[in-house]
This record gives sequence, C-alpha cells and structure tokens, in this order.
Amino acid sequence: MPIMTKKTSAGILLYRVREGVLEVFLVHPGGPYWEKKDAGAWSIPKGEFNDGDDPLQAARREFQEETGSQAAGELIALTPLKQRSGKLVYAWAVRGDIDASSVQSNLFSMEWPPHSGQQREFPEIDRGAWFTVAAANEKILPGQRGFIRQLQEHLDATSRQ
Repeated sequence: MPIMTKKTSAGILLYRVREGVLEVFLVHPGGPYWEKKDAGAWSIPKGEFNDGDDPLQAARREFQEETGSQAAGELIALTPLKQRSGKLVYAWAVRGDIDASSVQSNLFSMEWPPHSGQQREFPEIDRGAWFTVAAANEKILPGQRGFIRQLQEHLDATSRQ
C-alpha cells in the first residue's frame, strides 16, 4: 500500500494600512475554471511544497512566482489552517505594498477545451487586488478567512502594547 502524504501549501498574506484602514492583497486564480468565479475564489499567493521543504522558503518562492514581486519585511507567523480538501496551508503576514496591476504570474498547462487533446497555457494567477477586510472576507476562499482574522488579532494586540 503506498504511503500517502498530506498536501501542504505555503503563502504570504501581504497587508498595508491606508488612512487607518487595513487592506490585504489577494490573487485570483487563472484558467478557464475560475474565469467567471469571484466571491469565495480569491486566495493569498501560495503554492504547494514537498515534505522536507522549508514552508517559509516555499511561501516566499510562491509569492514571487505568482506576483512577480518579492515580499520583504517583518514576518508574522500565522497558525496553519486545514482546508476542506484536507490540505494544510501555512502562511505568514508581511506589511508591504505592491502595484496590483503589475502582477505577472507563471504559467501552467492543461488540456483545454476538455477532451480536445489540445494543451493550452494559462497564468496561474490572472490578477491581484487590494481589499478592505470586509471585502476580502467575501472574496477569499472560505478556508483562508482565518488568516485575515489572525492578522487582525495580531495587529490589535500589538497596537495595545
């Protein structure tokens, strides 16, 4: 019987504060499946990593691959969240800024249209955007909402110190 390893992903929740309002940066997955989906479809920039890989290095790599930018700054480790799929997602929050219109993602190949035998390339991420917490909670995949809550709790706790 083959040994099944759990799937793991790692990502970065980029945030900024504009005029006293917390905003988070989310990305929208590319490809035909996600093309017309919006609410509950966005994600932190993240990707899978293998057993033995460093989750933080994976998070930095995936952020770079999906946005074309680097996330630099003080890291806030967030508690990993288990997704409905069973995948465990590790995340770090980093204060920073990125021009959402400058997002340049790597590509992936898939058969499209289905059963056509034709391989087409699509961007892994088709766009990125900044959202207020309320808007982000509507846009983000439900299993990742906890990262936004954890960030808020961390920022609230540090502002009281």
